[in-house]
Amino acid sequence: MSYRLGGAMKPMLSYLVCATPRSGSTLLCQELDKTGLAGHPQEYFEALRRSGVPRRPHEYFDPERHPDIVERLAFREMFEGAPKPSPLWHPDTYDQYLEWALDEGTTPNGVFGAKLMWGYLGDFAELLRGIDGMAGRSLPDLLSRAFPGLRYVQITRRDKVRQAVSLWKAVQTQAWQRDAGAGDDGHDERALEPVFSFRAINYLMRELTAHDASWDAYFLGLGYEPLKVTYEELAESTEDVVQSVLEHLGIAAPENLQIGPPRLSVQADEVSELWVARVLEHLEALEAPEPV
Repeated sequence: MSYRLGGAMKPMLSYLVCATPRSGSTLLCQELDKTGLAGHPQEYFEALRRSGVPRRPHEYFDPERHPDIVERLAFREMFEGAPKPSPLWHPDTYDQYLEWALDEGTTPNGVFGAKLMWGYLGDFAELLRGIDGMAGRSLPDLLSRAFPGLRYVQITRRDKVRQAVSLWKAVQTQAWQRDAGAGDDGHDERALEPVFSFRAINYLMRELTAHDASWDAYFLGLGYEPLKVTYEELAESTEDVVQSVLEHLGIAAPENLQIGPPRLSVQADEVSELWVARVLEHLEALEAPEPV
């Protein structure tokens, strides 16, 4: 059972879904949430320290190395408006936000869950170090003190080309997910029509690979073997993956637990497949031997 301290629910068991963008983490977290046994794993800690909000599309790229890409994405964002941080979020009182997140993400059985991208981990660590008693602590120590009984689940995507294509489409359209069975979401698709860029996709593919490797290095240094699942396994059998996570966490699920159909649908379409083919052609050309 969970207990309360300072008015907030404190978990007895915590876990982080460690991920990279477009790896299936949103689907996994929603399906775990549906069990009613594994907390409410959401993106509580995906915020840049300087802004308090998630990375904007143009912030995925280096303005010095990719000025044309940054300019294109920044122009698109003008029509959407800048997001605002949570009213509770502030670097000087981050302990209050953390307390809220723990309360929000914990189910009555005392389990807390959250999703965390490698790209936000550094900023999250600095925010934690601003809490009294946390300054100077190592990353593993910070996380174990913030999350009681911490365990890890890592989700990756084997097909990095498709992952990078999906991310490049998402940062252009700002459509990060699609509910199953949903129709028109009200956006003007003509204004948000994504364009192909091998340079952008290739850069994102390298970033995603590096972030996966960074998670691997973190767990290696920690001497901890997380439960590893893949996007491909999740797509093939969502229920099996959810059951394996519950087992890893030591959560006893009832025999008649029914996960039900996913609330999210696959966003890949004919454009995605065309882009994948074009990327593979570019990569093959780059690897082709020089003509004699």
